Amino acid sequence: MFTKILIANRGEIACRVIKTAKKMGIKTVAVYSDADRDARHVEMADEAVHIGAPPSRESYLVMDKIIAACKQTGAQAVHPGYGFLSENEEFARRVEEEGIVFIGPKHASIAAMGDKIASKKLAAEARVNTIPGHNAAIAGAKEAVEIAKKIGYPVMIKASAGGGGKGLRVAYSDKEAFEGFTACQNEARNSFGDDRVFIEKFVEEPRHIEIQVLGDGHGNTVYLWERECSIQRRHQKVIEEAPSPFLDDATRKAMGEQAVALAKAVNYQSAGTVEFVVGKDKSFYFLEMNTRLQVEHPVTECITGLDLVELMIRVAAGETLPFTQDEIKREGWAMECRINAEDPFRNFLPSTGRLVKYAPPKEENAVRVDTGVYEGGEIPMYYDSMIAKLIVHGRDRLDAIRKMREALNGFAIRGINSNIPFQAALLAHPKFVAGQFNTGFIAEHYGKGFTAEAVPHDDPMFLRALAAVANRKHLERASRITGQLPGHEMEIGTEFVVVTDLGLGKTEQVPVKVEKQGGGFEVTINGKTSRIAFVTPLRDIVIRGTLDGEPFCAQIERMGLAYRVAHNGTQIEAKVLTPRAAELNALMLFKAPPDLSKLLLSPMPGLLVDVAVTKGQKVMAGEKLAVIEAMKMENILTATQDCVVAEVAASKGESLSVDQIILKFE
Repeated sequence: MFTKILIANRGEIACRVIKTAKKMGIKTVAVYSDADRDARHVEMADEAVHIGAPPSRESYLVMDKIIAACKQTGAQAVHPGYGFLSENEEFARRVEEEGIVFIGPKHASIAAMGDKIASKKLAAEARVNTIPGHNAAIAGAKEAVEIAKKIGYPVMIKASAGGGGKGLRVAYSDKEAFEGFTACQNEARNSFGDDRVFIEKFVEEPRHIEIQVLGDGHGNTVYLWERECSIQRRHQKVIEEAPSPFLDDATRKAMGEQAVALAKAVNYQSAGTVEFVVGKDKSFYFLEMNTRLQVEHPVTECITGLDLVELMIRVAAGETLPFTQDEIKREGWAMECRINAEDPFRNFLPSTGRLVKYAPPKEENAVRVDTGVYEGGEIPMYYDSMIAKLIVHGRDRLDAIRKMREALNGFAIRGINSNIPFQAALLAHPKFVAGQFNTGFIAEHYGKGFTAEAVPHDDPMFLRALAAVANRKHLERASRITGQLPGHEMEIGTEFVVVTDLGLGKTEQVPVKVEKQGGGFEVTINGKTSRIAFVTPLRDIVIRGTLDGEPFCAQIERMGLAYRVAHNGTQIEAKVLTPRAAELNALMLFKAPPDLSKLLLSPMPGLLVDVAVTKGQKVMAGEKLAVIEAMKMENILTATQDCVVAEVAASKGESLSVDQIILKFE
């Protein structure tokens, strides 16, 4: 067994590998860029080596620097994690040539299966069903359009070296094929250093189900069941679960055996994933093979009880798999939510900055949090948007959903925006709960964007009752302050009005009565009386308590004169006033927001990689105005109406802050 390994990665996965290595008694080496100098993975490792500037092409993607770090520290093996160099055949080969073990498949297997074009051809030769398409690299955008027309729209335009949603577009027209090819090529070149792109038929209403495989160097290969990964937004997975609510045992077995056959065909030695697109009739087609550890591997670990990172390390060290196919268990139901730094209410634009508050739920009762961040740390603009992975393991699917909703309620993040409200909405959606979904689920149900109305609470008055009780608790504390004048002590009434801001100057006023009752409060609102007691103090954002004896978890914080209350994805901001103060509040004038229709503002922090218009140019609605790169993704800003450019206020190559002016219109 190795005594020291280097993790050629950052963030959550680097921390995940370090955790298992420590359990195995193996010393670890972290590598870091300037942006990650104070990162959690650097602190967790036994040693750390600086490898360059923040852009990944100058640090995490530079093979020479990773190899030099191995030699400098005496690391005997390298774990690549996922992303970066994890599926790079040249890196695996060079590491092996230097006498360092690559904790992953052999470079020949990566070359055969890691390349999307080569893997399609190999799968076809192995008589595995493949989706119709053009599996050769395409020279340019015009050729891409011609090929797309021959295959028939819609088509999927995909980078050969792509992954994680990078370098991937779906086109429904010639225009989308032309623009999608160019965008894919640029993203692939920047993220992977390989701009080859291919096209295949896009199967509508598909499910994305993948099989986890594991092979050793002694001819043993097994599959560790499947993962359901159909809940995706822009081809990036949002929620993953194991097992799939769609498969029957016969299909599950057939997919597993086919995945193993494919892995054996390339002498696969490590953990890997064979991805399938599955039709509504349970027909399945080979999509690609990821020759690395997957982001969603924890759900497989939960239902099998296995540590995939440990098994990867043991296989790389030459050990034999310690079990056979028949010995692999499948217990309960696991689910994973990817907690990302993005604003779901602003079309999921990246959100970077300092984590002013980061308080994940406790890892107990089959709740697990894999993360690479900490409170006070930074979310940089140079890498992907993941903050953490929240994983739960339940008795069955409904139990897993219940546990996940409760865990999301207890996950507090402030300073940046996160997709937690969106995750809560998905988990509450009746079709998701029933298991009736495919990869088009999010586009179908949230095609016009995500709004607060998309997360209806089953009891909106509960949120207002929580605000009223929180206010009553604060008044109670204020009444105990010393130094009050005799005869003028603070008196706390029982009648209040909860004033909720509905936006655009509109408010909702709800009378509420709050009376102290033992260790809690009786709250009467809309004619209904409930008993609410807080178990945790109000100094915490996450509040645990009971509602009529039943436990709940919510988030409450004071925002000036108002309270922000969040539960099950729904959030309100409410003032709790006396009846007279509520009357006066209703007379306050509304200050309308400024007119921004003549400005193009940067919706996120990022790099302005292109300004597509010039001063004086007439622009039509839908026309491209600018392109901003953030968190390895290109974001195209288009005109919402016909207009004339009055001024170009930002230059190509400039680093933009959120809401910075890019263009002004006449």
